[in-house]
Amino acid sequence: MNPETEIMNQKKVTRHTILHALYDREINGIKTRMNCIKSTYQVINPNCTIINVEKPPCFLRKFTPDGRHFIAFSQDQLYIEVYAYLGCSMAAKLLKNYEENCIGQDNNGDVARKRIFESLFQLKYRILVAAEGEQLNRECSLFTENSSYAVLGSVGPIPRNVMLEYNDVFTNNEAVTPNLLLPLENYTIHLINIKKGAVSQRLHFKADKISLSHNQGVYLLKDVLAILSVQHQIIHVYNLIQNRFHLLRKIGRFCFENDLAFISSVHTDIIAEDYKTRNESFTNGLKNKLMVFLYKKAERESEVAKTQYPLRRFYQYYDQFMSLRMWKMQLLDVDNMIIRYASEDVVTAKIQEPSTQASYFMIYNMTTAVVLNVYENTSSDLLRGYEYFCDNFRNPYLNPDGFMPCSPSNNIYSRDSHEKFKNTMLNARFGGTMEANKRILGQLPIAAQSFSCSPYLDTSLYSYDEKWVSPMERPKVVGEYPIRFYSRESGTLSFYLYTSVSRNRPTQDRRRLVAFTFHPTDPFAISVQRDNLEYIVNFHIRKVYLPE
Repeated sequence: MNPETEIMNQKKVTRHTILHALYDREINGIKTRMNCIKSTYQVINPNCTIINVEKPPCFLRKFTPDGRHFIAFSQDQLYIEVYAYLGCSMAAKLLKNYEENCIGQDNNGDVARKRIFESLFQLKYRILVAAEGEQLNRECSLFTENSSYAVLGSVGPIPRNVMLEYNDVFTNNEAVTPNLLLPLENYTIHLINIKKGAVSQRLHFKADKISLSHNQGVYLLKDVLAILSVQHQIIHVYNLIQNRFHLLRKIGRFCFENDLAFISSVHTDIIAEDYKTRNESFTNGLKNKLMVFLYKKAERESEVAKTQYPLRRFYQYYDQFMSLRMWKMQLLDVDNMIIRYASEDVVTAKIQEPSTQASYFMIYNMTTAVVLNVYENTSSDLLRGYEYFCDNFRNPYLNPDGFMPCSPSNNIYSRDSHEKFKNTMLNARFGGTMEANKRILGQLPIAAQSFSCSPYLDTSLYSYDEKWVSPMERPKVVGEYPIRFYSRESGTLSFYLYTSVSRNRPTQDRRRLVAFTFHPTDPFAISVQRDNLEYIVNFHIRKVYLPE
């Protein structure tokens, strides 16, 4: 090849600085506001890690969507602590004389480790939330869009002196049978006013089973809160109006608010005190709509194919359909939700690997009580809809600068990563289309507010290994080496995130986990590393070296 042609084909590496970003924003009126913001985030990043930060005795949770406050749980998990976030600039003076990008536990970094927390956070409120005998679930926290309210969950055992009645455990004929793996407990959902530092309301659920971990059984979208009772197979839907949750409907035994009044006008025994709903012979209201939809679908397929085979298959699996129970759910919008059905053994945690079992997804309009569609967990149609409309399933919040979590439907790099994973499953041993569909659709329903909108996790700005950190806020295995972030524009190394306490410490003998919490807009992240029973907190922050 001609040397001149080779030089022309080489990619031009552009190395931007803060001055370049400010100059481009000043003179270039063609660029959109988002492009200017992205160019700024490419030169301002969390380039310094403070290892083992000293903090108050609490569990750090996450930032509010506007980034102005930070929520933490007390060590006894009875209180929440609301901190005002003061900004990265408040730590500039503390870090200005540190030349290195990883401030460890040596004598030189002792001052920074002890003072960095109080430089960035100021305690505003310490609120007693959990009732007597209950503890807050540290993995359950939801925020309203305006960051004014937080929804928390607490759980406690049923007192031994309380004798549960039959109708308290089996409120309808769809209620599951409790076991040692799925014990009944008392749950409370708390509405916290962050701005005033007070508990606005409590919703109590006695002798129930609600999946609070990672917000799986509680979903907040705009001003609608949905809570899935696994034990009683009921979805409670509330509306947030004037600082209070008001019950809209209960979906399960009935689908409309006046169903009980309508049925009791014909069957008067249904409202008697000694009536046992567990022994009802008619089908649960929501389950009836599912069965009707499956029957009509089989009937249409029989008419099109001019064969009775689809109907025969429906009757063949009729008992299996009737034994399905609600396992998980999420809101798609304020009217529609997706409900995942599985066998009772899966729902009650009797099966160790539930992802290998058959399950069904029902798209349900709770306003009109209409089943829109039902898919198996191997459906290619549902997978295609998830890939092209991923953001509708995730319902992410935009951060104040307009960033949203990258997904296969809005980011070509995330799409490429998704396709690579799918191809790996397709070509793997014992793999194939059905196995790939099952693995990907196993993510549904997606828990509320599970993805970070930090621009530093935007794969169109930075390239990084999602094995160690990703927009999904779940604990990851601690890597042996620092996490590298490369600029998409230039391909050069931009910054590191150090997670290990010591870079030379062996990690083969133990499984260590780390959870990242990124600020929505600022170059600041918190990593909480769990090493057996020990929690180590690292701060990743923007530092500018200014020697005196």
